[in-house]
Amino acid sequence: MTLRFRVLIEQDEDGALVAECPNLPGCISQGKTRAEALANIKDAMEGYLASLEQHKEPIPPPVGEEIGEVSLK
Repeated sequence: MTLRFRVLIEQDEDGALVAECPNLPGCISQGKTRAEALANIKDAMEGYLASLEQHKEPIPPPVGEEIGEVSLK
């Protein structure tokens, strides 16, 4: 089964890229590059979900989201 979750990536004050999955509280990783941060958060998410399954806890549903556009004057 494939689940899709939103991942946020931001650069911290030291220049590292921090990746976070808001649907999975505390599921955070980082990397020196965007690709590394994405690979690391994917690994963290897989471990998080495996732990939920192992403890027979529910898996949070993926978040549906829309992108809003605004025009600046």
